[in-house]
Amino acid sequence: MRKVYVMKYDYLNYLKIMVFSYHMIDNVVFIGTSHISPESIRDVKRIIASKKPVVVAIELDRKRLSALLSKKKRKLSLADIGRIGLKGWLFALFGQWIQKKLGKKLGVLPGSEMLAAYKAAKQNGCHVALVDQDIEKTLRNFSRRLSWKERWHFLVDAIKGLVFKKGVKFDLRKIPEDALIERLISELKVRYPNIYKVLIEDRNKVIARNLCRIIVRFPDQVIVVVLGAGHVREVKELVKKYLKDYDFIH
Repeated sequence: MRKVYVMKYDYLNYLKIMVFSYHMIDNVVFIGTSHISPESIRDVKRIIASKKPVVVAIELDRKRLSALLSKKKRKLSLADIGRIGLKGWLFALFGQWIQKKLGKKLGVLPGSEMLAAYKAAKQNGCHVALVDQDIEKTLRNFSRRLSWKERWHFLVDAIKGLVFKKGVKFDLRKIPEDALIERLISELKVRYPNIYKVLIEDRNKVIARNLCRIIVRFPDQVIVVVLGAGHVREVKELVKKYLKDYDFIH
């Protein structure tokens, strides 16, 4: 896998970035996806093939990419609790169950569009950049921050959804509309503030800073960014902010 390195900057580079950073994002194409949507798989293949970007940045880390590429899916073991914490382990276990259930129902495994983006990038001779936070760090943070209140909310919401069939309904095979995404994120932020911070806010900052480094290394060249639809709006805003403030070196 080709690697995108973090560049070191001298004073002249700094001045150049400060003058042109506002326009650097013009060459960045964001693809907002649904992780279980055949439509998203088609979109990433089509756009990467047509745009021929120099870099395809994907919402994955090395461990998650390795898991997607592996034919033999690794199951969680009790030994993993020591690395990611009990709550993170339970969350990952629940996630594996959901993935299996949705995969059988829809015929598309979660993350298939990210794997499709990786393969399309390779086929078209693009660099691949894995811009997400390490999954184990995310799960450790989840273990540390999940509150009792949020656990209770999760239990109540699960019962409402599974037993009484209440909650927001939408077609899992399609990418949600922007208004629906904003509504779901707003509800998550209010009802599950710590989960929102760990799974969305913190990761968005990591993704945005990694994208800034790529944008600066490949100025005036097309970059395609493949993210879950719920990340796109805030990541775009953070990228503009970090480029303007030069806040992405650390």
